[in-house]
This record gives sequence, structure tokens and C-alpha cells, in this order.
Amino acid sequence: MNFLGLHNLISPLNSSKKPKRVGRGESSGHGKTSGRGHKGQKARKSGNVRIGFEGGQNPFMRRIPKRGFSNEPFRTKYHLINISDLERCFNNVTEIGITDMVSVGLIPNTYCQVKLLGMGSICWSSNVEIHAISKGAREKIEAAGGNVKICAASFRVIKEKKSKKSK
Repeated sequence: MNFLGLHNLISPLNSSKKPKRVGRGESSGHGKTSGRGHKGQKARKSGNVRIGFEGGQNPFMRRIPKRGFSNEPFRTKYHLINISDLERCFNNVTEIGITDMVSVGLIPNTYCQVKLLGMGSICWSSNVEIHAISKGAREKIEAAGGNVKICAASFRVIKEKKSKKSK
């Protein structure tokens, strides 16, 4: 068996398609107007205009009124986990924290905020440290003999680029 390198690669069957040759006579099927139709802006050589361009008319996104405020960019984004997830990953563990959730793969890292929801049941006493919790989840944990501690969110520190001093 030969070594597979750049010099002996073979492309898979039907992986490359021949380009459409336009403007090569009427009998080719792509002659005369070359598949562009008759007249109009799209038939011209520079007829590909940007998305949203309406031929000089005031575009739709500029015509409609823009009012109000959307909090979407500023909302708190939580990773949602359920009590059933705790039951599956932390059976009979008394202390459950954010780092424990990262180590078992419930959440991606310690910087994301986590909210515990009440789907499922818990049958052992456990102390849970979490960023946010629903009312039902809190009741289920406290009914099992555990308690909940709300911890502050840890944010990723972004280093600022040092600006070069101009002399």
C-alpha cells in the first residue's frame, strides 16, 4: 500500500462538475442572452445588486418605522438544567457546585450562568450552589432535606490591548 500524500490523491466520483459554458451559440441552450433573459438590470454585466437594494426606491427596512427598545442583546442568558440531570449525574452527592457541573459535562465552562429547573425528582439531601433556580426546584431540594445557595456569576476577564504611545 502506497503512502497517501498530496501527490497521489484521487478525487471522488462526480465530485467536480464542469462549468456551464454560456454564450457559445444557440444550439448549446445557453446562447444569445446566456441564461440572463431579456433586458432589465439583472441582464446587464453589473446587475448583481446587494441584498435589500430596490433599484433606488427607498428600501423596505428604511421605510418602516423603528420604535421602542429591545432588551434582547442585554438579557441574562442561562444554561438550563433540570433536577433530573442532577439525579443522573450526581447520585447521592451532598455538595454540588458549578465546577462539579463542568467536570461531569452538564455545562461547558465555569463562566456560563446556570439555572436549575424543577423537572424530575431528587431523593437525597444535597447542598446546591447555583446562579438561579425556579420556585419548584427550590421546593423539591428543600423537601428532600437539602438547601440552595445562590452564587454570584463569574465573568471572563477580557484583557485590553495596550495602545502604542505616539511620540
